[in-house]
Amino acid sequence: MNQVTASAQRSRQIWRSPFIIQLLAIMFIVEFVKGALVVSILPVYMGTVLGLSAYAIGWSLALLYIGDNAFRSPLGWVVDRIGYRYTMLFGVILTFISVLIAAFMQQTLWLVFSCLLLGIGTSPLWPCVITGATGAAGEDSGGTVMSVVYMAWLTGIGGGPIVINFFISSSYTTAFHILIGAMTIAAAITLLLPGRAGSKALEPVEDGHDASDMKGSGQSEKRSLLARAADYIGMLRNSLHVSKLLFPAMFAQNLALGLLTPILTLYARTVLDLSPKQFSLFLIAGGAITALGLIPVGKLVDRYGTKWPLHIGFVLAGISLPLLGMSRWLPAVMTIVAFVGIGYACIIPAWNAFIAEAIPKKERGAVWGFFLTIEGCGSVLGSILSGRMWDSFGPHMPFLLSGGVMFLLFVLHLFITKPQPVMVR
Repeated sequence: MNQVTASAQRSRQIWRSPFIIQLLAIMFIVEFVKGALVVSILPVYMGTVLGLSAYAIGWSLALLYIGDNAFRSPLGWVVDRIGYRYTMLFGVILTFISVLIAAFMQQTLWLVFSCLLLGIGTSPLWPCVITGATGAAGEDSGGTVMSVVYMAWLTGIGGGPIVINFFISSSYTTAFHILIGAMTIAAAITLLLPGRAGSKALEPVEDGHDASDMKGSGQSEKRSLLARAADYIGMLRNSLHVSKLLFPAMFAQNLALGLLTPILTLYARTVLDLSPKQFSLFLIAGGAITALGLIPVGKLVDRYGTKWPLHIGFVLAGISLPLLGMSRWLPAVMTIVAFVGIGYACIIPAWNAFIAEAIPKKERGAVWGFFLTIEGCGSVLGSILSGRMWDSFGPHMPFLLSGGVMFLLFVLHLFITKPQPVMVR
């Protein structure tokens, strides 16, 4: 009973922590701005105003994911050395500049550069938030804090397009003013984050790590980059005890999302001929259902495990996504989108819990960076393939391919979760 009471008190202390509240606020605001730009503003502007092909738009958004993916791991390493404040401030300032470029520059090259800058700017977000929140929460509340982190991400990335669509029907000016104001708030909150000394004080020192370890690490930094990379890969190999199929599964999971990101708005605005307000309802039909389902499914995952929620989610999304790409009747589209939302409500909490089980506690930051890099590569390839599929085979093809990837994930997950025979020596 005392243990339960202590755990409850620990949980209350976590949510009273200004540090975690600040991280979640920055996560929400930056993802809000990113979602508004990537889903509602840039694809439509590039396609309808600049007349770019879906393939060109896909490549532009792929640059966003390339910038995000390339800098995640290095910035995860940097945050351990200079703290959260300046690492996150670096990203927030670049994101702010990206918004300003998109707002005031109308040339194609400037908008493409804005996409790349947006990717680099958002790259510190996940390493900082996941490492900081889970480290401050401790082992007893790690699952709870992760579920709230993903809720902040989903409401931000989904709420951005929904809100902004109500302001871009007549002019983009008001929409950009909202985004600029949001980034101003994010920058102010970032200045409140702890610096290097405060960041070190937030997390307990792991057993076996003392001043001599830090000294040794400083000496190792003088070694060649190739030697340090070899040590890093060796450390990951020794600390991970997972099925090799987990890595292509992580890649495929983000590939399925990447296939939809560049063309979802084009499909809604040019194929379904939805107004910005109707497109908001289109997003709400799937996004709200996904958000509302996260906590109930998360509780089911805690009680019964990840196996069946993932099975159901992969199959449901695998069936719904191709139907979505082939449907043109609006009531049917809204119904199918709702089923896609249910599918992702099953996938998101179960998948993150499934991945978290493979993360060793002692190398949490390094392994998270490694996993995020694998997932980011899937987003890059998905964005490139999406535009090519649209231009070459029609608007339905990215949805069909994304659904196929979901069924592939279902098969991979069957093999990953298959009980392994016990080796007798």
